Amino acid sequence: MSAWHDPDRKVIDTFLETSRLQPKSRSTYYRFLRSFEEVAQRHPTVDRRMLDAWLKKIGKRYQPSTLWSCVRIIDRFLDHLVEIELIAGNPIAALRNRYNVKLNKPIWRALASTNPDEALAALQRPTPYGSILGDFMRDHVVLMRNRGYQYKKQAYGLLQFDRFLQANPELAEAPLETMLTCWEGAKPSRNHAVECQLLSRSLIKARYRLDPSTPPKRFNAQPIREATKEYRRPHIFSPTDVQHMLDTARSYPSARTPLLPLTLYTMIVLAYCAGLRRSELARLDLGDADLQSGTITIRETKFYKTRILPLSDSVVVELRAYLDVRRRAGGSQDPQSGLFWHPRLNHRYCPEAVSQMITKVMRRAGFKTISGRTGPRVHDLRHSMVVNRILQWYQSGINPQEKLHFLSTYMGHGSIHSTLAYITVTQELLQEASERFRSVGARCLTMEAHP
Repeated sequence: MSAWHDPDRKVIDTFLETSRLQPKSRSTYYRFLRSFEEVAQRHPTVDRRMLDAWLKKIGKRYQPSTLWSCVRIIDRFLDHLVEIELIAGNPIAALRNRYNVKLNKPIWRALASTNPDEALAALQRPTPYGSILGDFMRDHVVLMRNRGYQYKKQAYGLLQFDRFLQANPELAEAPLETMLTCWEGAKPSRNHAVECQLLSRSLIKARYRLDPSTPPKRFNAQPIREATKEYRRPHIFSPTDVQHMLDTARSYPSARTPLLPLTLYTMIVLAYCAGLRRSELARLDLGDADLQSGTITIRETKFYKTRILPLSDSVVVELRAYLDVRRRAGGSQDPQSGLFWHPRLNHRYCPEAVSQMITKVMRRAGFKTISGRTGPRVHDLRHSMVVNRILQWYQSGINPQEKLHFLSTYMGHGSIHSTLAYITVTQELLQEASERFRSVGARCLTMEAHP
C-alpha cells in the first residue's frame, strides 16, 4: 500500500500556486509532477527505488536536457512534501548526506545513468576532517572562530589538506612537517606554495599552543613575494567609464524582469559611490536605507563590523527612485526584506548573483571579453572608488594622508594598511602627486643652508 495519501489530488495544485511560475512553465511542470505522483502512488514509500522507476519512465519521453531542467521542480516538490508531512524524508537529501555531495544535480545524473550504484559510488567525497589530523584541525578552526575570526579561507585550506591526507594514508605516521612538504609538492603552482606556507604557519602555531616543546619554525615569505609579482593589477575605472557602465545598466534588456535594469544601475551606483563589496550589496535590507538622513547601514560584514555610511545627495536621489519603482513593482515593504529584490523569485539576490549580473553589464559595456575571466572584476569598482577619491582630494588641494583614516573607516577595513593596498598608482594620480611635490616640496631643494 502506498504512503502517498492525496485523495483530492490537490497537493500539486497547492504547490504550483505557491511557486509563482509563468503559465508556460506551469503546464510543463504540472505534467512532470503528475507523472511523479502516479509512480509514487504505486510504491509503498518515496525512496530511491521509486525514483529509479520514475526516471526510467520519464526518460523514455523527454530529452536529457529537458529532464535536467525539470528535476529542479521535483527537488522543491520533495522538500514541500516533507514540510506538509506527506513523506518522512527527502530521498535525494538522504543520498547527498550519504555520499557527502553538496548539490542535487549530480545525484539525479547518477540515478539516471546505466549503472546507478557505480555512478553514486564515484560521487563519494571524503568525510570532512576524517584524516589523522582531523580532530586537531577542527578544534583549531573552532578556537579561531570563538576568538572572533571568520576563518573561512583558512578553514577551506585545512579541508583541502585533510582530503589530501585521507587520500594518502601512508602519511598517517609521518611528522607534521613531512605531511606539509608532501602537500606542497602535490601541486606545482606558485599560489599553492603560498597557501601551503600559510597553512604550515597556522598548524605549527596551533601545535605549539598545545605542546610548547615544539617551537614554531621561521616563516618563509619568499613564495608570497613571488606570487605577488604575478597578481593581476586591479582595473581602475575612470568617472567616464563608470558613467558608461551606468548607461549600459539602464538600457539592459530584460523583458521578463522589468525591474532588473534599475536594479543593476543602483547596484553599480552603491558599489562605486559607497565602495560596497558584493556581499554587502546582497545583504542590504530595505530598512538599512535611511533616505531622511541620507545614510545606509552595512551590518556585520567583514571583520564583524557594522558601519553607517553617509551618501551624497545624488546617490540618495538615485536610491529613492529605485525604492519607488521597487514598491510599485510589488516588492515587499518589510524592513528586513532584501533591498535588491528579485520580482520573480520574491527573494533577495545572493552575492554570486550580484557578481554575475554586474559582470554581464561590464561585458555588455565592452570592459570585459564575451567569455573568460580576463578583464575587470566587480571588486575593481571598490578599488576605483579609492583611487578616484584620492585623485579628487589632490585636485581640491586636500592632503590625502590626513583623510586616509576616514577613508579606511568608510571602507570597513580593519586597519589603514588594508586601505593602502587599494591605492593603485595611475598616471593621473602620479601626475597630481608630482604637481603637489613641485608646488610644495620642490622649494626645499633650492633653499640655501644658513649657518
